Amino acid sequence: MTRSEIKAYLRRIGVGEIRPPSLEFLAELHRAHVSAVSWQTVDIVAGRPAPIDLDASVRLMLSGRSGYCFHLNGAFSVLLRSLGFRVSWHRAGVQPPGQAPGISGFHLGLTVGLTDEQGRQQRYIVDVGLGDMPFEPIPLQVGTYEQGPLRYQVERSGVAEGGWRLVHDPSASFVGVDFAPEALEDIEEFKPRHAFYSRSPESPWHRLFLVRNRHSGGSDELRGCVWSRRDADGIEKIEIRSKSQWLEVLGDVFQEHLVSYSRLERDELWKSVWKRHEEWKRERGGIE
Repeated sequence: MTRSEIKAYLRRIGVGEIRPPSLEFLAELHRAHVSAVSWQTVDIVAGRPAPIDLDASVRLMLSGRSGYCFHLNGAFSVLLRSLGFRVSWHRAGVQPPGQAPGISGFHLGLTVGLTDEQGRQQRYIVDVGLGDMPFEPIPLQVGTYEQGPLRYQVERSGVAEGGWRLVHDPSASFVGVDFAPEALEDIEEFKPRHAFYSRSPESPWHRLFLVRNRHSGGSDELRGCVWSRRDADGIEKIEIRSKSQWLEVLGDVFQEHLVSYSRLERDELWKSVWKRHEEWKRERGGIE
């Protein structure tokens, strides 16, 4: 990245100063990114998914948009490397409820290596591409880590020899993530996964409008027309019943202003999401 691109990226996430690599600066960047740039399936649902080439992902961030794991972690890794951090890419797999853990390659994992003042090496799990976890870097050491109302555990992976597992909070939307230990040279192998996730009718994101972000006190999620607010007191669910309110929540809560969508495209997207929301309510008998 050029220096002007770095500054533009930092402005996008609300970080004003370039500093030498350190854990403090890494944590600031991580907190800023997950707060300012949401995880989303908006473009997939709209039938216009963005490519996951690193340059394309960076441009997505600089244009005021976002994406899902391949875009977010891909672009963030470029920013970190441009700032002098030692970043590694890893093959990973997210475990949904009811499914077995595995390294599917459907998630791009990141680690960052740092050297402290005593010359000791420490690696950190860095992930801005999971929507509601984590808020800050987590040491790559077995243990339990609390960040706001959410609790994470780092364990040895049972499915990847030498790998590790990040266990999500019990109340969260998925169980955990397993990471392979090998550092990848590029992200080419993720492109077929992205093609499936973004284009296939069998993809879990094909019809599911989902936006998530993380903040110091918890997390937010907009699933179709249901806004879930999580904090230390629990989860509050709010049904969004108008296009104006839906666009307001997207912009004010998730910083997703649909800047690359025309007014007509925003109208069509709302109609599609509202129709699916009504179908979902009929199937489930209401909002839980």
